[in-house]
Amino acid sequence: MNILIASFVSILATAFWIATLLGLPGNWGLVLLGGLIVYFVPESMHVAIGIPVLVTIVLAALIGELLEFLAGAAGVNQMGGSKRGAALALTGSVAGAIVGMFVGVPIPIIGSLIAALLFGGLGALGGAVAGERWAGKDWEQSFQIGWGALWGKLLGTLLKTICGSAMLVLLLLAIWT
Repeated sequence: MNILIASFVSILATAFWIATLLGLPGNWGLVLLGGLIVYFVPESMHVAIGIPVLVTIVLAALIGELLEFLAGAAGVNQMGGSKRGAALALTGSVAGAIVGMFVGVPIPIIGSLIAALLFGGLGALGGAVAGERWAGKDWEQSFQIGWGALWGKLLGTLLKTICGSAMLVLLLLAIWT
């Protein structure tokens, strides 16, 4: 029974990690999964994890969110962008990642990942450009800010995925050892 539970948790945890890579809140799925294990799995079972592991996973998720936010905001702000541009860049990046998942479907697994990252970055660029044009900036300045949003989005996703990777490894080590 322990192997069955550990296998199921491993598959689900990996799916949450992939969701993080796609720009979705997969790290919080890992936190939820860890919380469910702590709450529902008796300590006598081999797959149980302790409170220290759960607290570490929560802290890593918070750090990942902070790094993603700071990188995205820095991408827009460093180029002189407005709050409106930053907000629309965030909205565009989420919408772009979702569209990218479906555009990349013809290439199994990796196609959706790459397309979601690419379209998430392009969505951030488009959102920032729209926000800056709305704020009255010219096209050239709006595109410069948009490129900052794109690179900030990609860096933020990378940093958040690194935190998610640490969370995944910690969770898997806790349930398999």
